[in-house]
Amino acid sequence: MSIFESVIDWYMANVNYGTITALMTVESSFIPFPSEAIIPQAAFKAAAGELNIVLVVLFATLGAMLGAYFNYFLAKYLGRTIIYRFAETRLAGFFLIDKEKIIKAENYFVENGKSSTLIGRLVPGIRQLISIPAGLANMPLLAFSVYTFIGAALWNVVLAALGYWAHGQVDLMKKYQTELSLAAVLIGVLFIAYLIYSGLKRKRKKTQPDNE
Repeated sequence: MSIFESVIDWYMANVNYGTITALMTVESSFIPFPSEAIIPQAAFKAAAGELNIVLVVLFATLGAMLGAYFNYFLAKYLGRTIIYRFAETRLAGFFLIDKEKIIKAENYFVENGKSSTLIGRLVPGIRQLISIPAGLANMPLLAFSVYTFIGAALWNVVLAALGYWAHGQVDLMKKYQTELSLAAVLIGVLFIAYLIYSGLKRKRKKTQPDNE
């Protein structure tokens, strides 16, 4: 059994507000652990009356904020040179981090400005690392906190809603598991395509000459 599976098994046996916060802190830092394995399970228990769904989202968002602050301050005080050197080490590889991912996150931050800390929280492959370029750019802490909170809360609400809905639809989900998986992938692809389209449209407007 892998470490990931062991952690999931432990979490399933110990789902509470403390473990939700702890694992979401890990997930929001650069340690690879999917929030999709944390929040829906907690929401499932909330639907069964064992937890409160509002508190599930609240503590999940708190954990996401703590992990984001870790990345933000790490990048802010270590600086670009050390961060990029770390990205080339074996330890970074263990955390599924490499130089290309850091560059991708930093370019995304530069292209989208402060709002990238909000939108980036919803984009797979960017969401965990978007706090690093924010720290490197010395983004004001208040603005970083507000945008990160909104983005993290939105993501957590979506996952919690899916988990809560799933409690009463177990048989239906088993019957249409393949179709639901494909639908989820399609929705994700369409959302990312929309973000790319919006970014290109915004960039095109900036490059167009002012006719006035």
